[in-house]
Amino acid sequence: MPIKRAKWAPGKVVEIDFDSKVLRKNYLGDPHKRKLHVWLPAEYDTQPKRRFPVIFDLVGYSGSGMSHTNWKNFGENVPERAARLIASKRMAPAILVFPDCFTAYGGNQYINSSAIGRYADYLVDELVPFIDKKFRTLAKREHRGCFGKSSGGYGAITHAMKYADTWSAIACHSGDAYFDFVYRNDLAKTLDHLARYSEPKRSAGMIDVRALEKKVRQGIDDGRIKRFLEAFFASRKVSSDEGHVIMMLCMAASYDPDPKSPNGFRMPVNLETGELIQKRWDAWLIHDPIIAIDHHVKELRSMRGIWIDCGWSDQYSIHYGARILSKRLAEHRIEHVYEEFDDNHSDIDYRLDVSLPFLVDALAGD
Repeated sequence: MPIKRAKWAPGKVVEIDFDSKVLRKNYLGDPHKRKLHVWLPAEYDTQPKRRFPVIFDLVGYSGSGMSHTNWKNFGENVPERAARLIASKRMAPAILVFPDCFTAYGGNQYINSSAIGRYADYLVDELVPFIDKKFRTLAKREHRGCFGKSSGGYGAITHAMKYADTWSAIACHSGDAYFDFVYRNDLAKTLDHLARYSEPKRSAGMIDVRALEKKVRQGIDDGRIKRFLEAFFASRKVSSDEGHVIMMLCMAASYDPDPKSPNGFRMPVNLETGELIQKRWDAWLIHDPIIAIDHHVKELRSMRGIWIDCGWSDQYSIHYGARILSKRLAEHRIEHVYEEFDDNHSDIDYRLDVSLPFLVDALAGD
């Protein structure tokens, strides 16, 4: 006899065409008209006078909100997971919001950047009030939260620090932290790939390194990044190596935008020697959660719930950053939950089974 999947009230996904003012004329020319998915629990229709907590899903790098509402093979998408958790009484009903924050660089870090777009303002100043106006939310900061994995987890913990007047509970799953571990190794691989686009082309023999590095000493593109981007956008297939390069360029555009530089941002290393440019790297580090936390203690203490977790085999070494982040929170006497689990960075949506009930419980109170 075949195994039958359990059935329960699925709720419904509402699709909205949202026209953003803050994303108009963004540097990358990405669309300012975006699809916005909102999941309403079954109780939204059966209890028409009831208002609900609202939680924003900040997807990881290279994803979009719609990727979390799509059909998923051998598993559940996020609305299906939430419906099951509600049906099993593990979670109270809540509204889930799935914004589209994808960019030509594959995503963003949910912060404002002149080289990418004002994605923090897009969320906080546009989508939050829009959702509160259009749906029966508990339209107060105390009943609003966000969660995400990887770049989305980074976005969640960063928003808890910078936008505590908007959010009161967050869940950070394997969120980027401890940049010295998370990004430094990928920077070297990025330079190797970008070297293919340097001009003039290299030939074997003696090299004058000082002459070669002259144009790239301050992290400024000498043309190789532009040529890579042109080839990348013209390509019909993105290799794994190219995917990691565009991701690192996205991080540079997020953390160290510079309207006066080629491509609108600088790199934190000398493109020829790989030497760290401390001033440029410092521009990245001020965005590192393990450093930023010291400047946002009051905001983090105001949270009604902070959830952090990470697999202890994370292939990007994020578990070390997660541990330091938990340590820093404890040192500042900031209440939070920190868990580790036996897995890596990939396909860990099942962790929402514990974080979503935690968030809704924190947001449902008076």
